[in-house]
Amino acid sequence: QLQLVESGGRVVQAGDSLRVSCVVSGGSVSNYATGWFRQAPGKEREFVASMSRYMDTTEYAESMKGRFTINKDNAKNTVYLQMNSLKPEDTAVYYCAARSSPLESRYGFQYKFWGQGTQVTVSS
Repeated sequence: QLQLVESGGRVVQAGDSLRVSCVVSGGSVSNYATGWFRQAPGKEREFVASMSRYMDTTEYAESMKGRFTINKDNAKNTVYLQMNSLKPEDTAVYYCAARSSPLESRYGFQYKFWGQGTQVTVSS
């Protein structure tokens, strides 16, 4: 059973950069398409970014384009989300997810494996 554990979330100032990580165990992340989602208090979970299994395609939510970058290191079995120019509205719990299909997806229901989340708070 694949397990995902996020880390790196913390309190930052508006305009700062932050990278959150997702360590994968129980399988090789090279066999999975991956994604990042987030959920702010009182709001529904929303798509952030996704990447195909072979890292040849990525997709971003419109408000994250140009600011966020998804990447993974197969040797470290880790998925990353680099976030730049952070805004207070980026405050949320960030979740990584994995699916065995080679194709990335922006739809959470298409991901079978999820982490427990890491809190990112952006103060103004």
